[in-house]
Amino acid sequence: MQPKVKKTWKQVDGVLLLDKASGMTSNDALQKARRLFSAAKGGHTGTLDPMATGLLPLCFGEATKFSADLLDADKTYEADVKLGITTDTGDAEGQVLTNAAVTTSIADVERLLPRFTGPIKQIPPMHSALKRDGRPLYELARQGIEVEREARDVTIHALDMLSLEGDVLRLRVSCSKGTYIRVLAADIGQVLGCGAHLTALRRTRVGDLVLERSVTLSELELQDEVQRGTHLLPVDALLQSLPAVHLAADEANRFSHGNPVTLPTGLLGKIRVYAEGRLLGVGEPGPGSLLWPKRLVQLAS
Repeated sequence: MQPKVKKTWKQVDGVLLLDKASGMTSNDALQKARRLFSAAKGGHTGTLDPMATGLLPLCFGEATKFSADLLDADKTYEADVKLGITTDTGDAEGQVLTNAAVTTSIADVERLLPRFTGPIKQIPPMHSALKRDGRPLYELARQGIEVEREARDVTIHALDMLSLEGDVLRLRVSCSKGTYIRVLAADIGQVLGCGAHLTALRRTRVGDLVLERSVTLSELELQDEVQRGTHLLPVDALLQSLPAVHLAADEANRFSHGNPVTLPTGLLGKIRVYAEGRLLGVGEPGPGSLLWPKRLVQLAS
């Protein structure tokens, strides 16, 4: 028997835009990508359901310090909605509850969509990772237990019909964090009077990051280390929506050691901080009208 070769991990800093395949969890995708890059540390910026495909930004090394910032980002999806059938999960993985005839027209959908655009309320599904008394709701749902859930405020920034072919409605949804697309599908079906459930979901945008720049695990597996490296974006790829400040050497040294520096006039909120084109971290205005370090990075030279 051949001895098992121990995996050698290394410091890898950057962001990988992965096009996740259907059928795997976000964590499975992360761990496979992490092994391909031999990255000692990795994380993701918010999960995709196993059924869903598309953009899953992964963070390696120092980029993991900013992964939580993308949880609040707006997202865009393309969704396939099957009209006429409802399921207990709101998607194709659930058990069928009702089956109805579909007479919906394009005009019906066009009249309906504005009702679901803008600020709306959604009741989270029982088959979700939200917790009640420390237990995920999906565990209760699997036991046939349903508990009351409070409606949550979300925002649908844009809702466009891509096509209606037979009983399959294709939508593009741009929305705030916390939006459940399967709940949106079920609610649309309810208003149409025939019921509906989600059969496919593809995420195409997270914040300023887009699917067009992504790569699949299958593609990465066929590449060597150098080729894989070309897909890694810099750590600050997650921070492009923030204003930037460039410090001189003396202030950069102060900031890097956790000390505040002069805050440029007119800047508010989180700020990207650089010196000689190198990311030092993120700062925020604080006491004394100064720019205080909040998260520093230690990137390899």
